[in-house]
Amino acid sequence: MNESMLDEKDAVFSEVVKAGDYWVHTIRKGQVLRIVDMEGNQAADTLFYDAHDPLNRYSASDTIVAQKRLYLTKGTKLMSVRGDELLEIVADTCGRHDTLGGACSRESNTMRYCHSKEHMHACRDSFIQAVQAWNPAMDKRDITCNINFFMNVPVTPDGRLTFEDGISAPGRYVEMQALRDVVCVVSNCPQLNNPCNAYNPTPVKMVIWGQ
Repeated sequence: MNESMLDEKDAVFSEVVKAGDYWVHTIRKGQVLRIVDMEGNQAADTLFYDAHDPLNRYSASDTIVAQKRLYLTKGTKLMSVRGDELLEIVADTCGRHDTLGGACSRESNTMRYCHSKEHMHACRDSFIQAVQAWNPAMDKRDITCNINFFMNVPVTPDGRLTFEDGISAPGRYVEMQALRDVVCVVSNCPQLNNPCNAYNPTPVKMVIWGQ
């Protein structure tokens, strides 16, 4: 447990994101963003972009190489495709977060589960809606590898990924300080076909401190 000293009553912004909804917001350099898993076992799929250059975005591979570990937690600096430090995780009461499992899509739901799942809303749909709400020139080509905050994706001894029941709990959170102006895009995962949300998607809360 790496708890924060920040008090929510001092925050400059707070919003609850319902299960299945998206959220997009600019986080200014020096501001602190907290994502709260309100009811536990929810997956908050998240992307970050340089606010002044959308092509300079979060890079899972560069982040893993820079910190020399697969999972994200306090002290992790989230790196961009150009090697810039976007944010640093400064508090974390969950313990670890996935950066390998990617986002669910209607196509992957069909391949992993069955053809009847194709109609179900998925994170990739939410991401596309969110980036276009921010910048109408962006599209699905601008959706890259994301972070899955609170999601439990163990790596098996043979190098495979599995989607398991979450390790979070009600009220646990992750907190990041922006090291440059960034745009945060969240898909509060609607997945119902695997245990990443305990088969029951729930809300998350976004809280921001600083001017």
